[in-house]
Amino acid sequence: MSSTRLVLVRHGESRATVERFVGGPRSCTGLTDHGRLQAEALRNRLSAGHDVEASALFASNFPRALETANIIAPSIGSLSVSVDSGWGEHDPGPDCDGMTYDEFIERFGVPRWDGDPHDVVYPGGETISQFHDRVMEALRRTVRQHEGGTIVIACHAGVIDAVMRNTLHMHQTGKFELHTQNTSLTELLHVQGSKWRLVRYNDSSHLNGL
Repeated sequence: MSSTRLVLVRHGESRATVERFVGGPRSCTGLTDHGRLQAEALRNRLSAGHDVEASALFASNFPRALETANIIAPSIGSLSVSVDSGWGEHDPGPDCDGMTYDEFIERFGVPRWDGDPHDVVYPGGETISQFHDRVMEALRRTVRQHEGGTIVIACHAGVIDAVMRNTLHMHQTGKFELHTQNTSLTELLHVQGSKWRLVRYNDSSHLNGL
């Protein structure tokens, strides 16, 4: 059985991060100008190096991920982008989506990301455990449909964290922290069954000097 190559790309800098609001699927307003420059730097790197020739290109349903995917698409075979909400970031739910960080903290306190994965972090939104279950279902579905290929997915830091923790059989929360850079590359090989091989994490050399 041939291995399946999975390349996860975190989106470029988002307006939600810079403007400090909870940018869920209902309120995401895409990339900043700097975020677009980051994605263009990745596109140029991939065009020059030719180290990723994709057989499928996915993006989550968040504008910041879809915008990133469309920018890098010409460098990996000019594939059309397939949108899959399963690859979306942790959904804060309709009540918290779009809140400023300050408003959220004033109402609900500082969220705990290292506690029980079944605890409610966003009232009305996904628990960490529900989020991980959704991402892993998207992963299984995507690998099954594109077995033996190279799959590029423009997604989110939380999604990459979930994939890493689950494929490497680590705890869903706590124990270690990942700080995934915007437009970085994280690559894994699906070898067989539940066996994965980590090839690289947080490869963002194209941002040097940007």
